[in-house]
Parts: sequence; C-alpha cells; structure tokens
Amino acid sequence: MVVPTVDIVDARSHTALSGPDHTPLRDEILKGLAHPAGSKTLPTMLLYDERGLRLYDRITTEAPEYYLFPAEEEILKTHGDDIARYMHAANDGRVVDEVVVELGAGALRKTSHILRAISHLVPAQMDNPPATYYALDLEKRELERTLAELANSDVGAELQGKVETKGLCATYEDGLAFIQSGGLQTKQGHMPEHVRDRYKVERINGARDPSPSSSASEDTELTPPSTPGNEHARLHLLFLGSSLGNFGRGEDAAFLRSLPLEPGSGNTILIGLDHGDDPETVEVAYNDPKGITKDFIMNGLRAAGRTLGDENLFDDDSWEYVGKYNEHLQRHEAYYKSKTEQTVVEPSTGADFTFLPDELVRIEVSHKYPEESVHKLFTDANLRPIHRWTDSTSRYSLWLLERPQFMFPLLTTPTPTSTPFGLPTIQEWHDMWAAWDFINRRMIPSSMLFEKPIDLRHICLFYQGHIPAFLDIHLSRLLQEPHTEPENFKYIFERGIDPNVDDPTQCHPHSEVPQRPEDWPPHGSILAFQSRVRTRLLRLYEDIAAGKITLTRKVARVLFMTLEHEAFHAETLLYMLLQRAGTGTIPPSGFVPPAWEILAKLWDTAPRPPSATVSLGPETITLGHDDAEADDASTDVAGHEFGWDNEHPRRQVHVGPFKIDWRPVTNGEFYEFYHGAGKGKVQYPASWVEVDGETQVRTLYGPVAMKIARDWPIVTSCDNLSTYAKVKGGRLPTEPELCLFFDKFNSGYEGGANVGFRNWHPVPATYGLDTNGGKGHNGGVFEWTSTIFDTHERFVPSKLYPGYSTDFFDGHHQVVIGGSYATAPRLADRRTLRNYYQHNYAYAWVAGRVAYDV
Repeated sequence: MVVPTVDIVDARSHTALSGPDHTPLRDEILKGLAHPAGSKTLPTMLLYDERGLRLYDRITTEAPEYYLFPAEEEILKTHGDDIARYMHAANDGRVVDEVVVELGAGALRKTSHILRAISHLVPAQMDNPPATYYALDLEKRELERTLAELANSDVGAELQGKVETKGLCATYEDGLAFIQSGGLQTKQGHMPEHVRDRYKVERINGARDPSPSSSASEDTELTPPSTPGNEHARLHLLFLGSSLGNFGRGEDAAFLRSLPLEPGSGNTILIGLDHGDDPETVEVAYNDPKGITKDFIMNGLRAAGRTLGDENLFDDDSWEYVGKYNEHLQRHEAYYKSKTEQTVVEPSTGADFTFLPDELVRIEVSHKYPEESVHKLFTDANLRPIHRWTDSTSRYSLWLLERPQFMFPLLTTPTPTSTPFGLPTIQEWHDMWAAWDFINRRMIPSSMLFEKPIDLRHICLFYQGHIPAFLDIHLSRLLQEPHTEPENFKYIFERGIDPNVDDPTQCHPHSEVPQRPEDWPPHGSILAFQSRVRTRLLRLYEDIAAGKITLTRKVARVLFMTLEHEAFHAETLLYMLLQRAGTGTIPPSGFVPPAWEILAKLWDTAPRPPSATVSLGPETITLGHDDAEADDASTDVAGHEFGWDNEHPRRQVHVGPFKIDWRPVTNGEFYEFYHGAGKGKVQYPASWVEVDGETQVRTLYGPVAMKIARDWPIVTSCDNLSTYAKVKGGRLPTEPELCLFFDKFNSGYEGGANVGFRNWHPVPATYGLDTNGGKGHNGGVFEWTSTIFDTHERFVPSKLYPGYSTDFFDGHHQVVIGGSYATAPRLADRRTLRNYYQHNYAYAWVAGRVAYDV
C-alpha cells in the first residue's frame, strides 16, 4: 500500500496527552481529585489518548447499541449532498477558497461522506484544491493513521484535486486559538510571523508504515496550512458525535459563542446533537453488552496515571465503571467507582488522595438536547439555525448554523424584580439598532430611497428620519430640553401616515412632508441626526445610573414606547419592501439564503397535526395587564410590565366551547379556494404574484413557487379570510378564543417560534406535533381575530402617545395578536400585546385560522 504524504500542524500548548509536558492537564487532574468525597472528578480529555481513540472507534463499529454513531452516519449518507449544498448556499453552491475544520475528528468514517459531498460541488480537479479539510484531534499518530487511510480509500481518490486533507493536532482550545491567530486563513505561503514562530508543520513521509509504532517524522519548512488566494477564507466547522454534550450546561453555549464564525460571512458549523428522549436506550448505549465502552472508560485511568508519572498508578482491579442517566439534568454520567477504601499517592509530590468504598469519581457527562432545550442553546450561543436533518428514528439531529448579522437574545424569565417587558436595557437598544440599520442600509438601494414601496405610504427615506425624530421628540418632552436638530426635522419626520391606516383621510393630524427629492434633508444628514439622537438616549441611561435623573415609570415608559415604536416600524417597513422584492429590495445579505428545494424536502416529509381541529372551552381567561399611566410618578420600576394603552387593565373574559384549526389557512388551501369556491368572492392576495403565468409567493429573496410555499400560512386581508372561513362553515376566532389557543399550544420565542428574524420568510406551522410537549408555532405570522379593535371597560387613552389607540376605534380595524417572523421577541412574546389593522388591509404579515361553534 502506498501511504501518501500527510501534513499535520502541531498546535498544542502543552495540554496534549503525549509529549514531555503535561502540566495543565496534570494540574486539572490534581484539582479534581482534591474535591471532597462524592464530588471528585477527572478531566474527560483523558479518555481520548491514542488507545482511547482506538477503543472509541470499536464502539462505533462493534456496539450497535451506541445509536449516536449510526444515526449520524445515516444522516450524512442520506443527506450529505444537501448538507454540502446548504453549507455553500451563501456562495451559490460553489466551493471557492475555503477551510473545513472538524473538531474531534476521530476515525473519519462519517466525515468521508461530507467531504465526498463537498467534492461533488467542485466541477473538476485543480492544481490548488479550492477546499482544505483539517482533522483536529489530540493524538498525532492517530491523525497520521486516519488521514492516510482516508487518502488511500475510494473517497480519497474522489477528493484528489478538489479537497485537500490535513491534520491539526490540538485540543479544542488550542486549535481554535490557532485558527483565530490566522494560521488557516492567510494567503498561501504567507503565514503570519507570530503564527509561524509558535507552530510547526510536520510532513509525514509517505514511504513509511503509518502504524502507531512508527513515530519518525520530519520537521520541515513546508508551505504552511492556508487557503489559496484569500486572506479571509470561508470557514466551515464540523462538530459531530454529540461532542458538545461533554460540556456543562452554560459551558456549551459559551463554547459555541467562542467559535471563530464571523457574522454575515457565510461561515457555518454543522453540529450533531442527541435528543436523549428514552433514558433506557441512552443507558444501554453507554454500557454495551460487549464491554467495549467499559474498556474505553477504564482506559482513562491509565491515561491519568501516565500523566501523573505512573501509568499503573490507578489499579484497575480497585475500580469499576458505573454509568447512569440523570433524567433531571438530561445527561448520561460516567463514573469510576472505588471498590474499596484506598489511597493513591501522586509520585512527584507525594500528595495522597483517599477514596472511600463505593465513592464515585466522575470522568464524563454527555448532555442530551431534547426539543425544548435546543433553541435556547442556539439563541444563547448567538447562532442561527439554517437547517436541520434528523435520522429515521428521530433520535438524533444534525444542525447547520451560522453567526448572523444580528439576532435577539433570549427573553429573561419574569420575576418580582425583573421582566422582559419592562424597562429596556441598553443591550436591547443596540440589538434593535442593529436590526433597523441592517434593514435600512443593507436592503434598500440608494435608487429606492425616494420611492414608495406601496401606495399611500411615504418614500423609504422618510422612515430613516421618522424613527430618530420620534425618539428625539419624546426625549425632549420628557427632559424639557430642546430638540437635537432644527425644527424642520421634527416637522418633516414627526408623524406621517400611520402604518395601520389604508386611507390617508383617516390619519390623525400630521404635518406635510416634502413632495420633491431635493426638498428632503440629505441622506447623510439624516444618518448623522440618527447618530446624535442615539447618543442622547445612551446619555440618558448614563444619567439614570449616576443618579442625575430619577428613574420613574414615566421615564421607563418613554424608553419602552420609543423602543417598541422602532420595532413595529422595522416590521412595517419590511412588509412594504416585500412588494418590491425582486424589483428593487435587496435580499437580506449576510444571512445564509434559503435553499428552497432542500427546505421543501423537509416540509414535505414533516409530520402533520394529529387532527384538523382541537376543541377548547368553556373557560375563563385573563386579558390585558395592569399598567396605568396614572402611576407613572412612581419609582417602582423594577419588575413592572409596560404595554400600550389598549393592553390595560387586566380583565376576566369567559370563553364558551368551540373548535379551532390546528394551523392557519395555508397558501395551498387558499389557492384551491381562490380558483374554486371562492372565485369572485375574494381578492387576489398581495402576498402572491404572477410570474410567467404561474402564481408564486412573495419573499424577501424574490418570488418562490407555490409548491415551495404551499404549507406556509396565507398572508392576506381579514375580509379574504372571513369569506374563506364562512364558506368552510366556520368563522375567524375571537380575540379571547385565539388567546386561549395560544396559551395552551404556543411555544414562544424560546421554544423555537418563527419570530425575531429566526427566518426571513414564513414556514409551515408545527402546532399539534409530538415535540416540545405538543407546543409549536404558527409559521411566523400575526393572526386576525373577529374582534373589532375598540374601547373596553376602564380603558384610558395614553397621555404620552395620544391617539395611539383611540384614533382607530372606528369600527374598521380588527385585533390581531401574536407576531411575525420580523417581530421583536418582546412584542411577539408579550401575551397582552394587541396589534390592529383595517379589515381590508392586504400587506401586513397577518394570517388566520378557522374556528367553529359547537
């Protein structure tokens, strides 16, 4: 057998399991053993020495009970090409100057499937392959062996001239530090000097035996690992085998946050997670009948002894392996159990460690990630799920993720002293500004600034000035200070046509806006004004923190109101821009674009709700909350939930028995209705467009075929959906009825609902599916109700924002609740939020479902 040359970078910082200096690992061992009885630990890294890696390889090939490996391999075999295509969607499916790094590569059997799939995207062999794969692992000789075997395999032949394979000998920490230092992402042959000084590249001669007994290697001045022709190569990380589960809760998200994935770069990570749904299955998986797992775990004691100076320091006959599933913590735990009272003496210092009979020493944990926890993990890690693939048993998933240009964090759990719907934090403002600036500066070309995306609305430029003007006006009123900018800014941008009104004659009073482009302030002046107003707001927070300004509910209300006003307008601007998608509006660059055909495969095979409807009621529910502006002089701000005037006060409402559809009406259902029973009775939805005689559905990426979007909720007017419901023998639900449904079945932002820019388009609803405790989401839309937006008992109009609600108590507006894919989480997840639109309004992202009297 001809053994090819193998390039391996040694990026260890004295933490590996071989070599002369084990100091950090040794210290970690001693620290863990110094804990009191019952809490002693050993580092998990000990399991993955050279022999440990071989034993783990045997687990994956000889122990079918260890379902994680075959489940992941099945996904990669079945969906490898789709995974590779989606990894490269940001580059139109092309492989150009990229690095693929696998964290904890192991035997490379699973990896071969994804590398082969990547090679399929390269049209022909090249002298300089456009992709370089690095297998990162702890043991250099294992890297030599596995990379050589890969190169000599059929897959290796397919990779020639398309994907170059190399090794990176390091721990996760050292490997990531090497990547961040520029070692893998520099022009070919030009590794930065500070990197070259720290690391070496070893070329393993292809003429020798690659077995572990052969340790000779040659230090060389090879061309350093690099990506040809690009100083900032695209990076794709692979983190397979559910290895993330070895981190503690919280540590897992922190590790993912630390990954060198640049926002908006097209960099991705493919990560494997075990659902851990069946404790018995999990326990057997980690304690196979052949005892291979036991040998794997017990080998860690040898590694511990070797690191301390004596491989036989821990007598195998005095210890046994114990594995158990901790249902409360949702993790499997691996321990060494001391068979008798014993003392272990550390050779170099003479320090002794005593173990009691049956005392447990933890060596490994493997956390599981059921549906209800995975979205929390990703959001906390500042990662956006792009797509998910699941094995045929639904026990394991591969997730493709990216670091987005912006995202909203998890909402805090309400307590007596805090609420996610209270005083906005400074970070919330920065998150909102990131979203606002992305929409206005990345999605609106300069040629569109003086255009109206839809009729009866202002030009795009108006909204860029309106938001800071609104904030500035309210800060000036609150602080009794002059406006930041001359009065003409106030008059031009103060109000304008309200986004909830379809007829300009129904607007509340506002000043005239310029009619000619040359009469508007220059765009640069508006952005400078925006910057000054934002600085003014941050100064207010500084003054509150310094005690210069007393924080009252009035101060907090102004901050809540102006933040949420901006959030509402971001969504409004986007649903207007949707009407120009494909003819002006720029798709959301910096987010991996949807691969529609791949998504459609998932949607086509997704499980359906167990029945068409669910029966609810009779029940008494609470609507609204107590938030009286009359109390705004109070300094009791902590824990207070703010809302718009129509959300106050709390009130009890009885809901009679009714049935309601599990999911909103879909595009496909409405399409059939439009061309059938609804012919001549409903209007053509504004969310549809005719392309070459075919009805397609608008998205911010341009129109997509009806077959792609047929299971998305139909976005159309209340009038259209009311007609649909009536013909189907039902009606739209009332506000209390829909609230009751959401209370029981809505998963919310933390549960994976399609809000807060998780996607830039709707998706099929997931209500009623056997995941996440039966909770799901409606696909990413507000929903119409049959309730007229009107006054209610003890309603009090806002003093800070007169006319916010009262101007729309006209009998023409319907209550809508929930949130869309572009709704900020603090709006979408506030149960008391009531939005409203005219019943004939066609553009807002609002859908509806059918309710039935019983």
